[in-house]
Amino acid sequence: MDFTIGGIREIRSGSRRRGRSSECTAVAEFTGLWGWDVVPGARAAAGACSCGRADCEAPGAHPFGFASRVPAGATLDEVTRAWAEFPGAAVMLPVGRAFDVIEVAVPAGRRALIRLERMGLPLGPVISTPEGRAHFFVAPGAAAELPDLLYRMGWDDPASLGLRGLGPGTHITAPPSDRGGRGPVRWLRPPELDTATKPPSARLLLGTLAYVAHRSRG
Repeated sequence: MDFTIGGIREIRSGSRRRGRSSECTAVAEFTGLWGWDVVPGARAAAGACSCGRADCEAPGAHPFGFASRVPAGATLDEVTRAWAEFPGAAVMLPVGRAFDVIEVAVPAGRRALIRLERMGLPLGPVISTPEGRAHFFVAPGAAAELPDLLYRMGWDDPASLGLRGLGPGTHITAPPSDRGGRGPVRWLRPPELDTATKPPSARLLLGTLAYVAHRSRG
């Protein structure tokens, strides 16, 4: 899917003209510019989840089971109509189609990001969650390959490094949404045209992530 700077301006200026919510603007950029699917998600307040289940295992940190996915390519008008059915919903991204995620502690993620930028390696978006986790967007398939990739690099146990791969069947909360009532999700590195639609291979980042995570735990 190809996108243009003009397309970015059209979405952003259109949202200003029509007074759209920040959630709709963000979702329209995710679907229309970066080619990501989006799902409306639950919110949490005072420990209670907006899904209405008293026994919810992940308050404010899961998609609504009855909500339809807003597909990649959806326009701002289409997003606004879909989001009107779930006012105040969190913005959630399904993992596994356009990207997988490598998760690491935020302090290690910040240090690794500085190293990777200095090395001039291609980098996709990176998210910081209020739980203290950093989500590095990488090419699909990384979650399944993570243990084997680390083993080949001399690291036997991803859990000992605090590294985790997220793949198909999982969802992450995207900025500007709150997660679980703990606070907003933020970009450590926002999406860019050259990498958001084609995130880097995990093997390009994993050595640095593992090394920094190991040093941080030590």
